Amino acid sequence: MSEKPLIDPATEKVVSLAEETKFAPNGIVSRTLLRTDTTRVVLFGFAEGQELTEHTSTQQAVIQILSGECEFSLAGQPRLVTAGDLLYMPPNLRHAVKATKPFSMLLTLTKPLEKPAVSSLVGRKDALQLV
Repeated sequence: MSEKPLIDPATEKVVSLAEETKFAPNGIVSRTLLRTDTTRVVLFGFAEGQELTEHTSTQQAVIQILSGECEFSLAGQPRLVTAGDLLYMPPNLRHAVKATKPFSMLLTLTKPLEKPAVSSLVGRKDALQLV
């Protein structure tokens, strides 16, 4: 069963990230705040020592570190990130995360725009010409 997001995309809402962030001893707690056809926003709370092993996503990601600190490995390069840092990850980037201290983050996933088939316009008289 899929979790019901906290925010209804058809209605405005203010959410306190501090109040909504949950931590579990020796665990990772995640909560989907918003889900639309193109975007998903997830709030995470990590206990110290918890990690997500290396993986990829077909979506682009923006990660805001809200509290604490962690080590993010991006394409095999470890980086220490702390509260207030922002990370951007393009689709298909190998990444992993390990909590060096308890930390929370906000993950925003967006589906990349589909590139138009430019080759289908080549040679067409009615195609728009850029100057």
